[in-house]
Amino acid sequence: MSLSPQMLVLAQQANGEMTEERALELAEQFGVDVGEVDKEIQEYLGLPQPEGVVVFAVIGGTPADRAGVKVKSIIKEIDKYEIKTLLDLGRALEAVLPTKNFTIATYEPPDPDNQGVTGGLNFHFVRTEED
Repeated sequence: MSLSPQMLVLAQQANGEMTEERALELAEQFGVDVGEVDKEIQEYLGLPQPEGVVVFAVIGGTPADRAGVKVKSIIKEIDKYEIKTLLDLGRALEAVLPTKNFTIATYEPPDPDNQGVTGGLNFHFVRTEED
């Protein structure tokens, strides 16, 4: 008997396995809309390798917004967890979001429209506010 893709995801979630859907939910909770870097994104951003998780949007008023995470940045690390895939991102966020305080390292590629601004690795301190 084979499971449908939806049933497989539910089974993985029930077993505590990270899924792309769960990773995207955690990313939204953090305050970002993200996707894995593919060849097209690699070329557009001028990245050396098609690896990592790119930020497509930052939701205002969220921990990601308050920490200064920027659109088009690549999430490289969260509290020493190396981020190469959506599943890596999900696992890291699942571990750190309950702590309320963590760091995130992002790579911001050089902006060809803004000469003199070079890309580089940026570290952001994230503090989750409570009511």
